[in-house]
Amino acid sequence: MVKGIAGEFGRPLKVVSAPGRADFLNTHQDYKGLPVVPVAVNLRTYAVAISKLPDGFEVVSLNLRREGREFQDRFPLKPQLRGRGWFGDYLRACVIALSEYGYELEHGLKVVIDSDVPAGGGLGSSAALEVAFLKLLDSYYGLELEKRELAELAFKAENAIMGIPCGRLDQYGSAYGRAILLHTRPPYRVEELPLKDLKLVIADSGIKHRVAAIHPVRQAEIERGLAQLLELEDLPAEVRSLLGKRYWEPKWEELKLEVLEPYLSRIEPKAADRIRFTLLMHRSTVIALELIREGSLPPNELEEVDAEPGADFQEALGAVMNRQHELLRDLYEVSLPELERIRNAMLEAGAYGAKISGAGLGGALIALVSEEGGTRVAEAALKAGARRAWVVAVDEGAREEPLHRSDF
Repeated sequence: MVKGIAGEFGRPLKVVSAPGRADFLNTHQDYKGLPVVPVAVNLRTYAVAISKLPDGFEVVSLNLRREGREFQDRFPLKPQLRGRGWFGDYLRACVIALSEYGYELEHGLKVVIDSDVPAGGGLGSSAALEVAFLKLLDSYYGLELEKRELAELAFKAENAIMGIPCGRLDQYGSAYGRAILLHTRPPYRVEELPLKDLKLVIADSGIKHRVAAIHPVRQAEIERGLAQLLELEDLPAEVRSLLGKRYWEPKWEELKLEVLEPYLSRIEPKAADRIRFTLLMHRSTVIALELIREGSLPPNELEEVDAEPGADFQEALGAVMNRQHELLRDLYEVSLPELERIRNAMLEAGAYGAKISGAGLGGALIALVSEEGGTRVAEAALKAGARRAWVVAVDEGAREEPLHRSDF
C-alpha cells in the first residue's frame, strides 16, 4: 500500500493506521451508558502525510476514487462542514475538535487515505477514519495525545460536531485496539480483556446502512416506553427511581426484568421490547465477562445463554454471541432476511456463534471460529450472499507505521 502511494504521490512524511472494530458484545448499548466490548481486527485504515501545505488540507480518498466517486477534499485550517454526507466532513470535524481542545494547527498537509475497512459495513469505518487521521496529526505535529484523548476527540468530531448520535464504542475500540471493556459513563474506564487469540470471520453483507437512520429511531422508541411506564400510577417508587425520561438516564444495570415485566406488559409492545432487549442484552454480557475472566461458567449460567451442559470456553462464548444476535433480531428488529441467511450458513459451516456487528439492518456479521475453521466459514458466508468475507485476528490500536527503504 505504501509503495503504491509513494509511486503516485511521492515519499510519505508519516504513515499511521487505525483498526476497524468488531462490535463483539452488548451491541446497541453504548449510547445508553452501558459497558460494551469492542474487538479491534486487522482490517485497517491508513492515513499518509505526503507534503506540508501552508494554509489548509488536501485529502485524497483512494477508496472513493476506486468507486468512481468524488474523492478529493480541500479545506482551510479553520474549516466548516459541507454537509449532505460529504466524506471530508469526518476529517474537517477532527480539525475542529482539535481546535476546540486547544490545538491550533499552524499549517496543513496533503493526506492520502486508503482503507481495508468496508464503509457502512458494521466495522466502525468512520471511527477508523477519524482515529487514523487524528493519529496522523498527532504524530506529525507532535501533539503527544493519549489513546483516551484520540478516542474522545474522534467521538467529539462525529457526535458533537457532525451531529451523528453514536456512542463511544467505535472510537475507543479503534484507538485502544485488542479487546476492551469500555464503561460508557464518565469517567469512561477501559479494561483490557484477555481475548488476544480469538479467530473470527467477518462477513460484509454488502447492504449499506447509516447509523444516523437507525439509532434515533430506537432511541425514540425507548423514550416512548419510559414515558408510558412513568405514567403508570401503580409503578413502585423503587422502580420509578431507577427510570428516566431520556434513553441514557435509567440505571439500567440496577433494573431487573422480572420486576419490570408486569408493567412492560401494559405499555406499547414495540417500546416494551426495546426495554426488554436492553436488560437481557446486558445480562448476557455480564455472563460473557464472567466467562472471559474465569474461563468457565456454572451450569445455571450456561443454561441461561442456551449453551450445552459442559460447554468449553469457545462453545460457551459462541452461545452468548448467538443469544445476543437473537435479541437483536427479535427484540430490537435490526436484522434482515439476507443477514439471517448468511448467519445460518456460517453456523452450519461450524462457527461457534455468529451475530450482527454494528447497527444492523445491513452491514457485517461476526462469527467465532476454530483455528482451522475460518476459511470454511468465510466461504459459506460468500455462498450465502455475503459480498466479502475475511478471516481476521485481534489487532492492536492506532499506531504509526514504520517507513522502510524498500517501500520507495
